[in-house]
Amino acid sequence: MGTPKNDRRHGPIAELKSALGTRSIVIVGMPGSGKSSVGRRLAHRLGLNFVDTDSKIEEAANGMSIADIFAKHGEPEFRALEARVIARLLESEPSVIATGGGAFMNTDTRRRVGERAISIWLSAEIPLLLERVKRKQNRPLLRSDDPEGVLRKLLSEREADYARADITVVSRDIPHEEVVDTIVEALAEHLDAEPAETRS
Repeated sequence: MGTPKNDRRHGPIAELKSALGTRSIVIVGMPGSGKSSVGRRLAHRLGLNFVDTDSKIEEAANGMSIADIFAKHGEPEFRALEARVIARLLESEPSVIATGGGAFMNTDTRRRVGERAISIWLSAEIPLLLERVKRKQNRPLLRSDDPEGVLRKLLSEREADYARADITVVSRDIPHEEVVDTIVEALAEHLDAEPAETRS
């Protein structure tokens, strides 16, 4: 693992990690917002482990793909498994956790994240989401003749819950490292503003 950046733009990484304490960073947002790509780079920057919840869900389902879980068991069972996996991850060592697009809609998951992590909503405009999701075929909810319509409907249903995240950062069509720069700065500002007693 490389040495995390530590310049005047990013602030001392060691101080940021100290302020995080035992908490993880949980990235939420729509499919195509860049949660995994940005999360992996953020974890590297901070010297933390990176976890993609979809991968952990597939492991918990004995290697069954997300699409197959949806097809065989339906979305409610997938969401229940997703919530259990996230709860377990939040009890593990501090990490950067990239969640599925619907994970933050679960009330219990949001509560657990609020207790054990700092949440970041990676927000993105529909045209960028659409361009990115077209590149992948492993998104069950977007298997439609009208993926743009599906994205708009999902965003309208989820936006209010995403907005409950501690931090909002806009994902744009720029290098992911630049988005990470913005996240690190926003994270430092958020942690600086926290009362000392909230840090664990």
